[in-house]
Amino acid sequence: MQKLGEREPARTEGPLAVAPALSVQFFLIPLAVVAVVVAVYGGFRLMVADERSPEEYLHEIRNGGRDRRWPAAYELARIMAEPETEAQFPGLGAALVRAFVDSEGDEPRVRRYLALAVGRLESPPVETAAALTAALDDPDSETVISVIWALASLGDEAAVQRVADMYQSPDSGVRKMSVYALGVMPDDGSHTTLRAALDDPVPDVQWNAALALARNGDGRGVRVLRRMLDREYVTGLIDQDYLAARADALVDPASDVMLSGLRAVAALGSISVAANLRAPVVDLAEADQNLKVRQAAMETLEALEAPTVRHTIVERQ
Repeated sequence: MQKLGEREPARTEGPLAVAPALSVQFFLIPLAVVAVVVAVYGGFRLMVADERSPEEYLHEIRNGGRDRRWPAAYELARIMAEPETEAQFPGLGAALVRAFVDSEGDEPRVRRYLALAVGRLESPPVETAAALTAALDDPDSETVISVIWALASLGDEAAVQRVADMYQSPDSGVRKMSVYALGVMPDDGSHTTLRAALDDPVPDVQWNAALALARNGDGRGVRVLRRMLDREYVTGLIDQDYLAARADALVDPASDVMLSGLRAVAALGSISVAANLRAPVVDLAEADQNLKVRQAAMETLEALEAPTVRHTIVERQ
């Protein structure tokens, strides 16, 4: 299965002619507090997140206590995102796969992070896909989601049908990741599953199916893409309690959905798609409240108006 998704306000200072007492109150004391916080945080990082070798993290995963194994697995997954890690440690791939297989029945977070680490291998051992595929029966749905992402990242064609089968899961998160994975893995009839997912009862799954189809030049998700460009519709589906809890953050999930929809429309770049979606894209370019959405809509219009047709589109109204 976003490769899924990683600010401090500027401090305003008073005039230069401020009184010494106020200077101590509003500058030196806060500065001292910040220094202490930074020192404590830095020390904590040195204790729990020091840069150890992958072998040391693997040893911790195998032999550490319950509260030490999953942080070690997390750190291992993190450093595996660095391209040079695998090259620096020959044999790491095989050791990672063995650790993942041996983690069956372990604390779920260990399994999840190990799956992510395995999915980042550039040269996975031949047994990797089989080991991951066997883990699709794990009782923890979050682990299954991580495993599906890893299989998608590795792109092994032999796993496509098994990933497609996971769309039958009652868990919407598993279905969503399955649909995402099928959009990036080699096509082995998986587009049949993607087209079926356009009618999934969960909008998130529908959106992922439409995006995956568009990524592969298939425009049968146009009707779903049109809904993704409707701010009122998308906003109505977002958990308002979540938004209230994040009121202090720059969070605009509706715009994120719309941006994904616009990129999918631009990727299709078809005259037939333009006929269906040009009007809502124009509306977004002219008047949407989010500047990023407006900019993306303008770029999408340029793609729709390009003279070359890059894909053969089959639409379902």
